[in-house]
Amino acid sequence: MSTEDKIRYLSEEIKRLKKERRAVILSHVYQRPEVQEIADFVGDSLGLSQQAAKTDAEVIVFCGVHFMAESAAILSPDKIVLLPEIKAGCPMADMVTVEALQEKKKEIPGVIVVCYVNTSAAVKAESDVCCTSANAVKIVSSLPEDRPVLFIPDENLGQYVARRTGRRIHLWEGYCNTHDKLFAEDVLAAREAHPNALVLVHPECRPEVIDLADAVASTTGMIRFARESDAREFIVCTETGILHQFRKQCPDKEFYLASDKLICPNMKATTLEKVHRALVTLEPRVTVPPEIREKALRSLERMLAVT
Repeated sequence: MSTEDKIRYLSEEIKRLKKERRAVILSHVYQRPEVQEIADFVGDSLGLSQQAAKTDAEVIVFCGVHFMAESAAILSPDKIVLLPEIKAGCPMADMVTVEALQEKKKEIPGVIVVCYVNTSAAVKAESDVCCTSANAVKIVSSLPEDRPVLFIPDENLGQYVARRTGRRIHLWEGYCNTHDKLFAEDVLAAREAHPNALVLVHPECRPEVIDLADAVASTTGMIRFARESDAREFIVCTETGILHQFRKQCPDKEFYLASDKLICPNMKATTLEKVHRALVTLEPRVTVPPEIREKALRSLERMLAVT
């Protein structure tokens, strides 16, 4: 069986099993193209969990990484949440633990902890308010100016927010292993090769990369910008998986990855075979203990109240 035939066969089997299991399939935009194609919803991590919560599905298959499946479990406690590759984690999320956060909070009296969604459910539960890359500036801007702010765990995103808001922010020493590999010289080289292209940058990138951007946005924001822009060419400064959606939604435009280093192995760990197996076995499951879920949900609800 050829690779194309195998993809076609597995895709059809997944569609059949999805109906039998009353399942909804979510895919982050960084997933493999063939995984994105079998999903009911493709997008940013929290947005996907919110969409799944609105459905009458009994099972959520999250093609992403562990913290994303936890978010789905927080918002849909009555649904079975499956993560096809249970070892697909997020190194940045692992850079902050509950114990380390508790110690840091003791060092900063009265601190408000703003927690990026790229964190575990337990860390969300220990935080005051969550944020996404799209709304981080708005969330921090809404906080009392007489209270110190601790932004966790992404230092690059935190620096971007500090510059945009003018707030003094205590930053955690965390970063995205993929975005942090991109340097200004990579973007300058891409711009030299494609002088007519606009530069789209994710705010998890280094400050010197952000300084070269024509637009700074979340993955969904990047796609929207490219779709609405009159420009015909774009240099993309985020994970390679997004190129599938760019080319699908803007087939008349050209997209160039700023560097071939922009590949997240955790996002590529999910395959059609693993999605199929998850639907057959209803494993591996991701759950969040009730006491952690309740506290984490409050952090998410505080964010939603602002946005």
